[in-house]
Order: sequence, then structure tokens, then C-alpha cells
Amino acid sequence: MRNLISWRSPWLRSAFLLAACATIAGCGMGGEAKYPTSRHQGETTPNYGQPESVFGPGGLTLGGGSAPTDTEAAGTGGIGVNSFLWRASLDTVSFMPLVSADPFGGVIITDWYSPPQSPDERFKVNVYILGRALRADGIRASVFRQQHDATGGWVDAQVAPNTGTDLENAILTRARQMRIAQIGE
Repeated sequence: MRNLISWRSPWLRSAFLLAACATIAGCGMGGEAKYPTSRHQGETTPNYGQPESVFGPGGLTLGGGSAPTDTEAAGTGGIGVNSFLWRASLDTVSFMPLVSADPFGGVIITDWYSPPQSPDERFKVNVYILGRALRADGIRASVFRQQHDATGGWVDAQVAPNTGTDLENAILTRARQMRIAQIGE
């Protein structure tokens, strides 16, 4: 009789429920595996293909959404943001020294840069990649400018209103060129 009472204990039920949840959650921790499918004559490495799913070609998607298509996933590569936008952003600001570049958060921060032709002013750029899709609203750029004052210190100066937009457009153009070169559209 005492054993029945112990199973009714809220602590024991909570521990059992927690163990069951951990066991079920652990089933999906292995990641996505790719298995060698073939090796062509003369090749030293095997070709890897997608394993077949029990749930069909698209797999199982919970929450009513659909799995991303190849073209949607093409620009995501192992980073948290669109890889075309990421690489295009790095290419576009490559002449400036970097302070921080976070491919998972999609943030690029440059250090101050003084152009050789105007050493009395300097610029700083922050680029934010906002998603995994290659879209015009997927990127934001902030440009900051400073000038030397009479005492030799740096003072914030006005930036032309279209400078950030022009930088975003340059990044988008470069990203589209990269995508066309890779996918071949």
C-alpha cells in the first residue's frame, strides 16, 4: 500500500516526466547525417547524398510550416544569416579594419577609417544582416563620420542621408552577383 502512495508523490511524478521528456528530446540531438552514396572512378573521396526519410521527400515539419526549398536554403550555408549577404558585406567593407564580425548574429562592425585623400575625416560602418533570405529588407547599414576640430580632436559630423542606403545597395548588388555565380540563374 505504501508503494502506491509513493507513486502519487508530485516529486516522483515530476522526476519521471522530466526523465521522459529528456529521453524524447535526446532522440533528435544527433543532427542531420549524410551518408556516402557512391564513389566514381578516379575520385579519392566519396559522394555524399541525402538520406531517405521515413516521412517522404520533404520530411516531417511540425507547426504547419513547410521545409525550405533548395533555393531558399542556398544562401544560409552553416551560418545564422544569409551567406551571400554576409560575404558581400565583408567584401564591400574589406578596405576598412574590422572590430567585430559575428556570422551567427549577422553583425559586422568596422573600426574608424581615414581615407588617404582626406586624412582630416574618418568613417565607421555597422552592417546588420537581418535574416536568412536574400532580400532588400534583409540588410541595414549605419555609417558614422567624424572630422578633426580646431583642437585636434574628433567631432561627429553629418553624413549624407543616402550614404547608408548606397552602401546597402552595393552589398545587395554584390550578393546577387555571388548568388548568380554560384547557382547559375
